[in-house]
Amino acid sequence: MGYYDDHYPRQKSRKSNWMIPLVIGLVLGAFLFALVLPALVKNDLLPYEVIIGEKQAINADQDGNEDPNNVPSDVQNVQVDISSNITDIVTEVSPAVVGVVNIQSQSNLWFQEQSGELGTGSGVIYKIDGDKAFIVTNHHVIQGADQVEIVLSDEEKVEAQLIGSDMYTDLAVVEMDANHAEKAIELGQSDNVHVGEPAIAIGNPLGMYLSGSVTQGIISGKQRAIPQDFNGDGRADWQSEVIQTDAAINPGNSGGALINMQGQLIGINSMKIAESSVEGIGFAIPIDDARPIIEELEQTGEVTRPFLGVEAYSLNEVAEIEWERSLNLPDEVEQGIYIRSVEPLSPADEGGLQAYDVITELDGEPVGDIVDLRKHLYEKKTVGEALTVVFYREGEKQETTVELTTLAYE
Repeated sequence: MGYYDDHYPRQKSRKSNWMIPLVIGLVLGAFLFALVLPALVKNDLLPYEVIIGEKQAINADQDGNEDPNNVPSDVQNVQVDISSNITDIVTEVSPAVVGVVNIQSQSNLWFQEQSGELGTGSGVIYKIDGDKAFIVTNHHVIQGADQVEIVLSDEEKVEAQLIGSDMYTDLAVVEMDANHAEKAIELGQSDNVHVGEPAIAIGNPLGMYLSGSVTQGIISGKQRAIPQDFNGDGRADWQSEVIQTDAAINPGNSGGALINMQGQLIGINSMKIAESSVEGIGFAIPIDDARPIIEELEQTGEVTRPFLGVEAYSLNEVAEIEWERSLNLPDEVEQGIYIRSVEPLSPADEGGLQAYDVITELDGEPVGDIVDLRKHLYEKKTVGEALTVVFYREGEKQETTVELTTLAYE
């Protein structure tokens, strides 16, 4: 007890010594603030405007309405509504985005066939012509379908007919009765898209459970080359040039719409990198690339492409020691396509190409692999055109010209 009795008086005295100046400082500061603030407001010396109740009363008429003549010239009313533009666009476009159901026949345990849903995706009504409405979707959404069903924005299901599809561009066209189509989407121009501009994706992720889902992002890149492996052998069979966006595109969004801020269709949502380490990367087929394919599918049901008639493989798939032993290539040849076989009476056969020839140029453009060959044939040539081929045979550089014929798929 003696310890606490001896020190208690001194601690109390020390506390009083610092509290008194603090209280005096607060009172003095409040007094100066109250005295100086009106003078600063009156002389407009503050970096912001202070509105006092009396000033509000002066700026209002007797009915309580603001008098615009009394509003200071440097005060502006700013209205910010972030969501209204997107909401209006989605409301306008959503009826044109539908669900697509792939129905296929399956056998049960008693070997009886019955129809069932194999997969779902999305589609976009791009045209209404008379009593028909045309829908574009992805090839992989309707691949192998015995029947196609369309799910409208109000969840009504409508039977549809497949007009045609194309594996290489991953596009398909479906037709249904126009009485069920509320509207068609307006087509935009993907070539005019700029990296960084906003984009909206509309589709049906995870099937019909989340129909009409909307995600927003930006255009992350243009003309992205994405390799495609159609036969599952681990080698690229094609290279799709797509628009990259960070708007979420998930399974079920395939075939849906990628639109700009004018509500125009600029892409058909297709692929998504499905790796846990990658987020926010989705892809869409540019509408400028899709438009001619859609028109050809609508008119003929298939895409007619030039046919060369060779079984060919990329040179980089052959061991370099075989380049010298079997192909006898000179040192300056570092890439190309070697021909394993030539189909009889094909354009390649008529042009004099043989097995083990190595193609290095087409129409003066270097060819590095099988994807380069297909893209040159399918995107730059038409049926009936001449194709100039530069190749090596037994180490000697040669050239020939072939006339391309028709085959739906090589």
